[in-house]
Amino acid sequence: MGRNRVVASSRRRSPRWGLRITALVSLLLLTAAGGGHLLLSRIGGDIRRVDAFAGLDERPRADGRGLNFLVVGTDRREGISAAQRARYKLGGAPCNCTDTIMLVHLSGDRERASVVSIPRDSYVEFPPHTNRGLGEELAVHAGKINSAYAHGGPPLTVRAVEKMTGVHVDHYLEIDFSSFMKTVDAIGGVEICSARPLKDSYSGLDLPAGTSRLRGGEALSYVRARHVDATSDLSRMRRQQQFLAAVMHEVAGTETLLNPARLREVSGTVLGSVRADEGFGSGEMFALGRAMRHFSPRSSEFTTVPIASMDHEVPGIGATVLWNERKARELFTRLREDKPLRVKHKYTAKAVPVEIPPSEIRVQVLNATGEKGLGARADAALARSGFATTATPRNAPPTTRPHRTTITYDPKWDRSAHALHTALPRAKLVPARDHGPVMKLTLAADFTPQQIHKVRAADPILDGAEVWSAFATKTGDEAECA
Repeated sequence: MGRNRVVASSRRRSPRWGLRITALVSLLLLTAAGGGHLLLSRIGGDIRRVDAFAGLDERPRADGRGLNFLVVGTDRREGISAAQRARYKLGGAPCNCTDTIMLVHLSGDRERASVVSIPRDSYVEFPPHTNRGLGEELAVHAGKINSAYAHGGPPLTVRAVEKMTGVHVDHYLEIDFSSFMKTVDAIGGVEICSARPLKDSYSGLDLPAGTSRLRGGEALSYVRARHVDATSDLSRMRRQQQFLAAVMHEVAGTETLLNPARLREVSGTVLGSVRADEGFGSGEMFALGRAMRHFSPRSSEFTTVPIASMDHEVPGIGATVLWNERKARELFTRLREDKPLRVKHKYTAKAVPVEIPPSEIRVQVLNATGEKGLGARADAALARSGFATTATPRNAPPTTRPHRTTITYDPKWDRSAHALHTALPRAKLVPARDHGPVMKLTLAADFTPQQIHKVRAADPILDGAEVWSAFATKTGDEAECA
């Protein structure tokens, strides 16, 4: 939802990682591209190993169409000083869970990397497993995918991702807070730009408008920030995509890969903090790196699993993220078939750009006209324009007979309300405190479905006369600073 203000929570949520972890994977592969086999053999022994595939059966078939990495970020913070914890708001006990889960697909020709971010609160039905913390056998049960790590470690995490996506995982990589900060410092910082000031008291982020060079701790605050703007986690992921593109540009555009001493420093920093499966050794790194030596930000593409609901309530679990099954199936089919995720489609109808993506705006339609079927037609028209309607329009109470169609909304979600109002400019905006995130559209006699204007997210990828596939995708160069 497009929440315009942040309400203090009594319980601090653990920081989330997002796409920034892939910067370390990309850096590792770029290191292999610039270094020799001897260097990688020397530092490869620093990688800590984990048996990520123990006991796995009934796995998706490995067809050799590219390589798939499951990259996870945990909130381990060993090696971070007390001063750093205070300055960068890293207090509290680690949750022993994965705050990032991503699939990174390297194409068979090694000319493309596709990065798919999986929301940590994604609804999943876990297969039977042993809870490693309690030592008890559990039958099939529902949960959030990030809890797989706490319950069954890397193997259950791999198992859950493979079950949900149908994608065979070839390698597993696990990274923590400390490795991220050290790596950014090792490459001399990363340049980030923003059109407006960015401030988040929860992560310690405080950046002016314009261009800034971020060192390790500042970069961690930047990619952790969840309370900067209205779209929370989704906008955070866009910033992380920009950060990853900037890291790739920084490494590929400097002397890092040509300076043996600097290469050894950066490589040792990355590999010293990574945990990986036994099969991912220096030989595999060298072969991949050699194949990807001409890799660039333009060679990468980023997307997120298509979402049907950000607030799917599950008894005993709470709000979960529910995937859009049809679009997710299309996404992972393309990944399995080693095809680009970015597919060009013509977009003929003109649409007005809005700040909050319509897919993030929940709408309940109430029919106050007495005209049978009008609510259903309005709901369908809004859904075609991309809004997340409840799909269950209702009749308004008999006492509700407004002279004008109204949009009732909570002021905390005012930017979502204004996006909906762009689609329905004749409607009247009615703020109501504590109304909640769902917009209420009450139809009056002045309403017809033909009044609904087409809108789209004001995102550079959707500008112009075409869109790219059913899931929003960017290449690395588009995610960089303009």
